[in-house]
Amino acid sequence: MRVLVAHNAYRQRGGEDMVVEAEVALLRAAGHEVHLLQRHNDEIVAAGRLGTALQTLWSRRTGADFRRLVATHRPDVVHVHNSFPQLSPSLHWASAAAGVPLVQTLHNFRLLCPQAMFLREGRVCEDCMNRLPWPAVRHACYRESRAQTAVLAGMLTLHRGLGTWAHKVSRYIALNEFCRRKFIEGGLPAERVVVKPNFVEAPLLVAQPRSGFLFVGRLSPEKGVAVLAQAWRRWNAEASLVVAGSGPEAERLEGLCGARLLGVLPLTEVQALMQRATALVLPSLCYESFPRTLVEAMAAGLPLIASRIGALADLVTEGETGLLFEPGNADDLARVLAWAQAHPAEMARLGLRGRQVYEERYTPERNLAQLLAIYAEAGARTDACAELKGAAAAPPGGR
Repeated sequence: MRVLVAHNAYRQRGGEDMVVEAEVALLRAAGHEVHLLQRHNDEIVAAGRLGTALQTLWSRRTGADFRRLVATHRPDVVHVHNSFPQLSPSLHWASAAAGVPLVQTLHNFRLLCPQAMFLREGRVCEDCMNRLPWPAVRHACYRESRAQTAVLAGMLTLHRGLGTWAHKVSRYIALNEFCRRKFIEGGLPAERVVVKPNFVEAPLLVAQPRSGFLFVGRLSPEKGVAVLAQAWRRWNAEASLVVAGSGPEAERLEGLCGARLLGVLPLTEVQALMQRATALVLPSLCYESFPRTLVEAMAAGLPLIASRIGALADLVTEGETGLLFEPGNADDLARVLAWAQAHPAEMARLGLRGRQVYEERYTPERNLAQLLAIYAEAGARTDACAELKGAAAAPPGGR
């Protein structure tokens, strides 16, 4: 197949960027032709506030770039990941005008919530669900700026009104069933929202002793860093906590007994840490879509300790692939950490089952088959729509 992948890369490289790179590599390794329409948020400084705001609503540059790429490469399908802010939904209209089916991966909840995580003041907030997203402007939900939030709310309102989300996307990819249900609740057409999870390459497992706990990810409020710090202090056990990541909440973990902050590490080093730890801790306060670290942990045979919230409550099976605790509850997290420390054999069993689940659901081979099936469905829908339009435009009697 000829695939055009569109993605607006983040200034701080994160999970979405890694997923895009992995999917592109997967398609190319299987012999498919992949071309990129990519922008980077480092360009925002040069564009200025007004220019960025206008691009967020409708980017003429994206339309021109897209038409050039279509003329040169004739893609069978367009796969959009992040279009905010510089690619913009003008891409969806350009794709429809060219008759190329468009698939969009829903990495976060941006289409329903300007802040993208349904989170406000450390708690789940769905005030913008199924309504105009102006509560987000009032609360300055995006980067604590009413002006920036208003641009996002304006983009969502404009394209809901134009029917972009309802009519210009052949297939949406949700990363799990929880997210699929949320997007359908938020108004996306149910028959076009399918589930395809993230995947990772499995490391070679090395049998070795496991000890201590591991946190991998951005050290930011929504990741529950403060809850982890409080739980660790209350537990007060002689155990190690290894932290791989950086962010504004790092100071909450500094000085904790047994804690080592290693900063951002290469994937190979993270995988090595995952094969030595007792459990990966995911204390998120928000609706995670599908943390890449979760499937990396399963591939490494590492059990999970996660908040019972959103998709995490579906992705982590209590007593089978990990343990769950009440989100935001430091005492409950401390209890679970203590149990895990005291039951190494049980934790090892959970890790082995996690590896089995990985092999059943999250391998590159399985993911490739799912992705190609989604592309085929998107193409079939576009062809059917074109036939219907042609029939409607034909004069009576076919003349």
